[in-house]
Amino acid sequence: MARLQALAAGLAASLAATLAPMTTADAADPVGVYTAYDGVCADASVRSAIQRSFRYQVTHVVNLPDVDIVDFYGARETRFRPAGVDSPIERRYCQATARLSDGRDRTIWYLIEYGQGFAGIGNNVEFCVSGFDRWNVYDGHCRVLR
Repeated sequence: MARLQALAAGLAASLAATLAPMTTADAADPVGVYTAYDGVCADASVRSAIQRSFRYQVTHVVNLPDVDIVDFYGARETRFRPAGVDSPIERRYCQATARLSDGRDRTIWYLIEYGQGFAGIGNNVEFCVSGFDRWNVYDGHCRVLR
């Protein structure tokens, strides 16, 4: 019984830690006000998820240059869609400039979907780096994520 209580307490603490930064950032971000630097769009966990997925993409899609994202700057929110009756998922659309390991800068568009991570825990991040959407997954010039 003690093990079960310890497991439940650990899961509750883990879930609270995962959701706490998101709740704090949401409360601080006024709806409809877009700034040059947005805390949610520039969050380290979002950037890390994009960097990991980008590394996977350039390794597994043929004819893409073997580069990494080494830095992000100029992150800003371009659109916010709050959860509602017609769409129960809160979404933030962001834009930034990504510095690649070859020294080039590319525009990156990304979407943060709240509560859409694995098994509904955490967030889902979709992204498109201009010039790297070889199969037009996000339409021409990353249009879907703009």
